[in-house]
Amino acid sequence: MIKFFTSVLLFCISFCATAQKIDTSFLDQIYKNALQNGKAYEDLRSLCKDVGARLSGSAEAEMAVQWSYTKMKSYGFDTVYLQPIMVTHWERGNKEAAWIKKSNGDLIKLNILALGGSIGTNGLLEAEIVEFASITELQKATRAQVEGKIVFLSQAMTATEINTFKAYGACYPIRGDGAVEAGRLGAVAVIIRSLAMPLDDHPHTGSMHYNDSVQKIPAGAISTNDAEMLSKMLKSTTLKLVLEMDCRNFPPAPSSNVIGEIWGKHKNNIITFGGHLDSWDAGEGAHDDGAGCIHSLEALRLLKTQNYKPNNTLRCVLFMNEENGNAGGMAYAQISKEKLENHIAAIESDRGGFVPQGFSCDGNDKQVQEMKSIAKYFKKYEVYEFEKGYGGVDIGPLKKVFIGIPLYSLVPNSQRYFDFHHAESDVFESVNKRELELGAAGLASFVYCLDILHK
Repeated sequence: MIKFFTSVLLFCISFCATAQKIDTSFLDQIYKNALQNGKAYEDLRSLCKDVGARLSGSAEAEMAVQWSYTKMKSYGFDTVYLQPIMVTHWERGNKEAAWIKKSNGDLIKLNILALGGSIGTNGLLEAEIVEFASITELQKATRAQVEGKIVFLSQAMTATEINTFKAYGACYPIRGDGAVEAGRLGAVAVIIRSLAMPLDDHPHTGSMHYNDSVQKIPAGAISTNDAEMLSKMLKSTTLKLVLEMDCRNFPPAPSSNVIGEIWGKHKNNIITFGGHLDSWDAGEGAHDDGAGCIHSLEALRLLKTQNYKPNNTLRCVLFMNEENGNAGGMAYAQISKEKLENHIAAIESDRGGFVPQGFSCDGNDKQVQEMKSIAKYFKKYEVYEFEKGYGGVDIGPLKKVFIGIPLYSLVPNSQRYFDFHHAESDVFESVNKRELELGAAGLASFVYCLDILHK
């Protein structure tokens, strides 16, 4: 018992000694520069408007790589380079179309988007609609209930779940697994209620998958308003759906992660932070994940502007292909291993450009406590949530390569994120300038504190 308390005391003393080296005036200057002289909002405008949506394998994704490389070079980082990868290449094709068809032939047009990776319909597809409230309910169905029909999965995100990412996770199976489970029972297509909190007319896309042992069927998402209407109509009558999608899958395409660094005293010790450069093609990828990329780019620029000389190499990585494959994240981890780098921490921003609330840590208890030891320095900036949690998709593969590495995530307020997630409404105008700048300042400050803690 004495040995245990001695270890705890030494651990606390170590934290206190290190924490005393954090310069609070330096943090103040980060926030001042971000809010008065920041580049974040204009950089996000340019990424969204001058480049556009950035679906992996597209011309826009390639131009985003070039845009990022040029922007990093202009900020004078110690090195800027591209990391070549191969990425998924799926295209939506011509605009999707869908109608409810009543028994008398009357039509009601729906707002629909194909799910990412879906096959096309090969022309107009018409069939009766059968509704299920969840994947679990569909899995209990008989083949006779489903065969030859279009399955409608109507599960809504739970409004009473305060953490909207938990509500999203609970609904994800209807999008990810819907085509497999419906195809297993002989359905000819599947449509889902968009994974979104508000009732509106914007359908939300996102990745789905197939199983090679199950017949592949087209998969799409309709808006929440349309889903409400369809569910109500199906309670009193039999309906058909007429659907056309022109989706196409192509062989993998060449692309790149974009990397900028400020070298540290211990050059081979790496602190990675970044977001994913690719986006879905429905909007402009402003919140998902243009904001995360700009948070990271601006964080490195702010530290460079203040002439910070880090202990470890600070590396901003704009990953490619998070949305439909994670090729960028997996390649980054493997290449880092092959180069015999020593990765000591990684941070991701992929939860939108809303006002920052804190950081989460995917790590052991000691690493979580280490993060909590710096929480007091963020209270004046109204950043207060420092808890154990999730890191991020792009940085996730690092855990398999660098055993024990802590992964962190910038945690903005989540209440409006799923208004825009994977929808045509995810455009530059949906991002608040001050909130974006506060996120960049918070990330820069967190990177600085981690660097001090790992001297």
